[in-house]
Amino acid sequence: MTESSTSSKPVALPEPATPWSLLHAIARIADAPLSRIAERLREAVLPYAGGNALVIFTEECTGRPQKKVGDEEVIAKVTITELQQLREALPGESAWSGSAFIAGTDRQVLAITYPPSNALLVITYAGPLPDTEVDGSLGMVRYLWELAAHRIKEKVSDAAPSYLVESRAASAERLRVTSELVDLHSTTLETLLAASRSPSLDDASARASVTDVAARALVELRTHNDRTTDLVEEPVASAFERLRDDLRPLTRYSGIDVQFMEPPLNGRALPGEVATAARAIVRGLLLSMLEQQEVRRVRTQWDCDGENLLINVRDDGDGRLSTDAPAMGRLQRRVQALSGRMEIDLMPGWGADISVVLPLDPPASPGDVSSWNLAPRELEVLQLLAAGKRNRNIAASLNISENTVKFHVRNLFRKLQVTSRSEAIAIAHAVASGR
Repeated sequence: MTESSTSSKPVALPEPATPWSLLHAIARIADAPLSRIAERLREAVLPYAGGNALVIFTEECTGRPQKKVGDEEVIAKVTITELQQLREALPGESAWSGSAFIAGTDRQVLAITYPPSNALLVITYAGPLPDTEVDGSLGMVRYLWELAAHRIKEKVSDAAPSYLVESRAASAERLRVTSELVDLHSTTLETLLAASRSPSLDDASARASVTDVAARALVELRTHNDRTTDLVEEPVASAFERLRDDLRPLTRYSGIDVQFMEPPLNGRALPGEVATAARAIVRGLLLSMLEQQEVRRVRTQWDCDGENLLINVRDDGDGRLSTDAPAMGRLQRRVQALSGRMEIDLMPGWGADISVVLPLDPPASPGDVSSWNLAPRELEVLQLLAAGKRNRNIAASLNISENTVKFHVRNLFRKLQVTSRSEAIAIAHAVASGR
């Protein structure tokens, strides 16, 4: 028996195809600036998910919560409200597809959440939804989205102070517009209720009055954005006339005599933000005064001394207006945001007399943020202060104790040379708006 030996040769295995296009797409997402991350993500997911538009909704970027690319019909019309409602309606799993109301109409969408930052990815389709379960396409889309969402979170945390200040300024402006809409339409609802409850109107008259008020409110809502965008300055007389027009339906049905004392015709023109705030403040004060059952007369007056808008609102109640009510607190903060002041004089048996002074010129800029020499954590605390957060919320957001927050706030007061939270917030907003 002859022993034979065999020699083994290595088997050549086929080389796997390197997915260079995918790796290149991942690298571009990782390297993308915040302004282009939606574009880079869409390039990466297009082979796996298709779609005619891609929208990222993230609260990490407070100034630009939407990042979007694709069909102009979608990206020009999609709203934060629609994205919030879609996110709230999503089932427990992180990915969902179906019909959703986006950009003003029902569309087929693929939506994926990112729980660590509560961010949302929405891909819209002009036609039927593709089968993303084929070949693991959905898993790839989810992976690329999680990578992009994680990079957004990292980039915001590492962003320069200038970006963070700009972002906070945009948030403040969005809050201002929202506050005005709330003021306008709370007045409308109060008017509708007053007309519905008025004992002097029969059913037919009440229906006609309510219909008229509702129609005017709808027109006001649809034109509000254009009007506030175009309005840079407004003559004090026309600003006051707009206030009277806004309040006329309410005063018609309330049964209370609301007197308007005209401002001087030659008064200095009001900056748009001052005119908007002044009307909102008067509306808020009037609504608070009308809640008092004993009030029968309210007088409101504007004047202008060349440097300030002077507002006076007085009622004939018994002088027990609640100054601690949340609505009054909101008005105080609105006045402070414009570096103004509000004085409330309660006269028992004679009513409430409220004076507001709003400067027409912004305060001098305190300089660039870098001149404050803030530590990174102090800057984070200032950003949250400017967003209206209390110490407890700030502590939770930053995962620190309330005592540590108080320590940082004291340091902020010292470095900004202020003595109150409202002063610190006003300075932060002044720098954020470039004033």
